[in-house]
Amino acid sequence: MKEAGDIFRIVGIILLALFVLAVGVPLVLTAAGVALGILGFLVGLAVLLIKLAIVVAIIYLIVVGIRAVLK
Repeated sequence: MKEAGDIFRIVGIILLALFVLAVGVPLVLTAAGVALGILGFLVGLAVLLIKLAIVVAIIYLIVVGIRAVLK
């Protein structure tokens, strides 16, 4: 049973570290005035890439459909 306690302790430490990284780092960067511009740019870039991927997928499906009809 001692092993289960050790496992829970390790999992707890890992979850605490993830919480600190997820909450603490952006908070510190925002206080420094850096995160807002960089995070906004990264989110905008991610949205743009997703939109581009959707457009490319739609064009590919149209081309494949036309090819199937012409065969």
